[in-house]
Formats: sequence, structure tokens, C-alpha cells
Amino acid sequence: MIRLILSVLTAALLTSAARAEEQKRPNVVFILADDLGWADLTPYGSTYHDTPNLKRLADRSVRFTNYYAASPLCSPTRSSILTGLYPARTGITAPACHLPAVQLEKRLVAGAPKSRVIGADSLTRLKGEYVTLAEVFRKAGYATAHFGKWHLGHGAGYEPKDQGFDADVPHTPKAAGPGGGYFAPWKFVTDPQFKGKPGEHIDEWMAGEAAKFVAAQKGKPFYLNFWMYSVHSPWNGDPKQIEQFKKTADPKAAQRNPLYAAMLKNMDNAVGKLLDALDAAKVADDTIVVFTSDNGGWAYPPKATDPKGYEHIPATSNAPLRSGKASNYEGGTRVPCLVAWPGKAKAGTSDALFSSVDWFATLLAMTDVKPKAMPKVDSVDQVPAILGQKPVRDAVYVHFPHGSEAQEVGIPGFWPATWVRKGDWKLIRFYARNDDGTDRLELYNLKDDVGETKNLTAEKPAVVKELAGPIDAFLKDTEAVVPKANPGFGKQPPAGSAAGWTPSKDAAVEVRDGVLVITSTRGDPYIVTRDLPAGAGPYTVAFKMKSGSRGTGQVFWATADDKGFHRDRSTTFEPKHDGEWHEYAVKLPVEKALTALRLDPSTAPGEVRLDAIRLKDKDGKAIRSWPAAPAKKE
Repeated sequence: MIRLILSVLTAALLTSAARAEEQKRPNVVFILADDLGWADLTPYGSTYHDTPNLKRLADRSVRFTNYYAASPLCSPTRSSILTGLYPARTGITAPACHLPAVQLEKRLVAGAPKSRVIGADSLTRLKGEYVTLAEVFRKAGYATAHFGKWHLGHGAGYEPKDQGFDADVPHTPKAAGPGGGYFAPWKFVTDPQFKGKPGEHIDEWMAGEAAKFVAAQKGKPFYLNFWMYSVHSPWNGDPKQIEQFKKTADPKAAQRNPLYAAMLKNMDNAVGKLLDALDAAKVADDTIVVFTSDNGGWAYPPKATDPKGYEHIPATSNAPLRSGKASNYEGGTRVPCLVAWPGKAKAGTSDALFSSVDWFATLLAMTDVKPKAMPKVDSVDQVPAILGQKPVRDAVYVHFPHGSEAQEVGIPGFWPATWVRKGDWKLIRFYARNDDGTDRLELYNLKDDVGETKNLTAEKPAVVKELAGPIDAFLKDTEAVVPKANPGFGKQPPAGSAAGWTPSKDAAVEVRDGVLVITSTRGDPYIVTRDLPAGAGPYTVAFKMKSGSRGTGQVFWATADDKGFHRDRSTTFEPKHDGEWHEYAVKLPVEKALTALRLDPSTAPGEVRLDAIRLKDKDGKAIRSWPAAPAKKE
């Protein structure tokens, strides 16, 4: 009996000790802004924008000046925060996670004749095989909640509750941004349980809901992702705030857009409400607060705005940094970062290098959470830097395999590239950017030239060589999809082509009266199209056809692994050659991305008309349509 009593007491004491240890662990609030620029906040030097709540946070935080998002666009950075892995490793390299197609393969896209470079086809979901911060915290006894924008995938297995979060508010996994506007009623929030008062700002409403979550924990540690929709497009501001900022705008200043300033004000209000919630629950002194942005600010005209009148004023300026969101220059990835760690880190400024991939290891170290099996990560523990002891990172890498000539016109640096910053030096490798298809290298000394105005590659060949090696090693280690020169760049379509289709020697093709007309002169007429967009199969080729020929029809396909067309990679169909319009849907049992299609409408001479040709992916979405001209009704 005595042994039993002792056993029970021991178990109770161990349980009590475990609970006490659990309660002593600090809470974590991770605030992520969307598209916020390096110089947008009062603590980072803005004299136009009004962000008192972020100044309030900065006054008790370590303010990092050399902090980098892992990508100049949002989804890749978001994945890096949650997994501690570079986007090059996960394959999420573009904000494509709202797309319906589930694309989980690292690969290049097919090259279009107008593109000098072939870039990557980003994955469209964060794979469940990766361990997330939320999963680790939940196993350690933390309550976990995600508030706001997700943009890492939707559907079974890919949403916040599938990736370690107990709660997901307001549950918008398909949303790339606050489509339809920030003020209630919200068009992009489709879950009926989440409704704000008419005119209520989504981020301020979320702060109220987050306050309820914080209050409900009652001593249990929590990990709260507060990922705001601000200040992503649409450009939608409070008219009263806009009028206030119009009064203080200097037409000669770099930051002078009243609409954007009003949007920042709502964002700052939301942060203030969240900080107030921590104070009200009496957990502010036990809570680590991180504030940062997923990529650089939109330093270009915002185009459509609500209200009108501000579409030609750059939304913001990241000066002295060059360019902004979507760029491989500093303005694309260098962003604000505030870290408040009560009782541990002293408020001040740090110039230590810091990457968004580092949060995984850093937050676990700050909370003393030790998973039984730590996954392999690219993350570096930044606690020494936060405590002001010593820098931890000696280099930062970004791999962004997207962009083109057309996109770079409005956004300097929006071109497929990999870059490394080591110390004061930054080397950018722009793939196939030279006129001869070779890579362009740009080297900058950021200490002397933070605006990246002087390319020093010719003057510093030894530095170029020293940094080129780490880039190669990084690409190999992460198994990155590396862009390459497009061999078809600048090549004109073959003579006789029409609407992107090239005829066989037994046929001619033209667009007539808005439809594709094939005139066959012998027994093997067909048309071929290439440079197809990436998609996931099985596919369907749907079209309308009116035939005056005869014989069986056939659709061939080819992927990057195939050399030409073959009957084993084809599907037949039986056309009605009665001179009337009929609809067809030919299924192609292939899952890989297609590079070419061949359509054989018949096996005899005659005229065949095709209209509304659609290549559909496995979800039924048309990823390519022909012809471009509207069809004439007959």
C-alpha cells in the first residue's frame, strides 16, 4: 500500500512539474505583413507613414536591418518560415498555391518563343511530408492557431489544420489576397461563421478574434500565427484616413501615396489591438513577438485603386534599396524585422544577417522546445544574434527562378536568378540574361552601394569567383530547379502556321471567320502545337468540329521525356463527317506536363473546321485555348 501511495504521489509530482514547465515556456506570436517594404515603418525611417503601434513594439524589440525574406514573392517565404527550408528545396518558388491544380513536381516550364529563358514551374502545395513549426509546438503542448492569409495550398491535406494548427481564422486557404477589398462584407471570406460588421477591416477584425484565442488559453502556452492580408492589393483604403494623409503628403517625397498610407494605418491598428490583447490577458511579459514581412514593398504605381486618383503614384518606396516586390535586388527581399523577447533580449538595432528560413530553429531554441527527432532544416539558430552576442549567419541565399523580359520592364530585377550575400558582397546570377544566352553576373558592395548602382564584376573577378562556388553548392544541395536558356527563343513559327498550330505536309491551316480551318489534300492531315503551359494530368482535349472529310480522328501528346509523337501516346476518337458542328472530349491518360499536342481530325482529303479547342487539366480547368479570336456563329 505504501509503495502504491508513493507511486501515485510521484506520478502526481511529475505531472505537476511537467505542467509547470509547460507554463513557463513563453508564448509565440508571429505577425507577418504582406508586401510591406523595408522603409515603410516609422521605426525604419518613414516620416510619412503613421505606425505608432509598431513603434511601440520596436521600442522593446531588437530591430534587424539585414533581415531577408527567402523570396521576393509571398508563398515561398511563408513556406520557409513554417518549415525552416529554402524554397529551392521545397519547390514552392512562386505564389502559385491558390491554383486549383495540385502540382507537386520540381520541373522547368516549356519555353515560349518570346522568352529568352526557361524558368521553373512552382509547386502549388506545401507537401505534408515536411514538419512545420505548428506541428512541433503542438506536440510540445502548445495551443496553435493560424489567423489570416495562408497561401500554401488548399484542399485535403494542405490547409492550416492539416499542418499543425488547431484553429484557422477566417479560413481562406484559396485566397492569394483580400480579393474584393479589406472592408466587410468580405468577398474572399466564404466561410459563413466568419463575418465582420459592415465596413470593418479584415485585419482589425482578426485581431479581435485573436484576442479571444489568447484569453482562452489561461496559462497554456500558445503559438499564434497572425498573418495579415495588409498591405497586399487590392488598393483599398479608409476614405477618412486617405483624406488625412493627403494633407501631409509631400509631392516631392518618395513615399507620398495617401491610399497606401491609409492601408498601413489599418495594419498598424490591427497590430495595436493584438498587443493590447496580450496586455489584457497579462501575458505580454511571457510572449515572444516577431514582426516581419513576406517580401519587399510594391514600389510601383498601384494601378486600379479604391477610391480612384492614386493609381499613378508609386504605392511606396524602398529607398535607398533598389526596386521592390518580385525583384532580385535588395528592395525585393530585404524587409523589416522586429523581435521582442521580454526579459531576455535588450531593445536595440542589429545588423546581423538573418533569413526567414531561420525561424524554425530560432523559435524552438527561444522556447526551449526540443523535438524528439529534429528534422533536417536549412534553419540557423539566431538566438546569439537576438541576444546581441555575435552574428550567426555568414551568408544569405535566395533562389527565384521566375520572370521574363515583359515583367522586368516594370520591375527591375524580375528575372530568373540565384543570389548570395556574404558579408558586404552580393553576387546575383541572372540566368540566360545576356544577348547570347549566357548568364549575367552582377556584383555589388552593399556597404558602399546599398542601392546596387555599380556592378563590380569586371573590377573584382576574385570576389566573383569566391561567391560563385557557394551558389553552385547551394543549388546542388537544395536540388533546385535551375533556369536555362531557351533554345527556341526568337524562332518564328513555321510558314503556314495559324493560331499556334503548324500543319503537316498533307494539310494547310488558317483562321477563317474566327475558327480554325484545316484543308487536307491527302490522307494524313494533322496540326501540331507546342510550348504548352505546365499542368497536371490526366488531361482532356475538348473542341467543336465540323468535318467534310472522313476517317478516324486521333490526338497525340508528348512530354519532356518523349522524342516526337508515337501511336502508344495517343487516343483515337470517331468524328461525325456530316458537315455539322459536334462537340468532342478526348481524354489523354498522361499525368506529366505536356510539351506538345498533335490533332489528326481525319484520314482523308477535305475541309475540317475546329472551334473552342481547350486543353483541360485533371480538375477540368482550361490551361490553353484556341483560337484566340472569337468564333463566328454559324
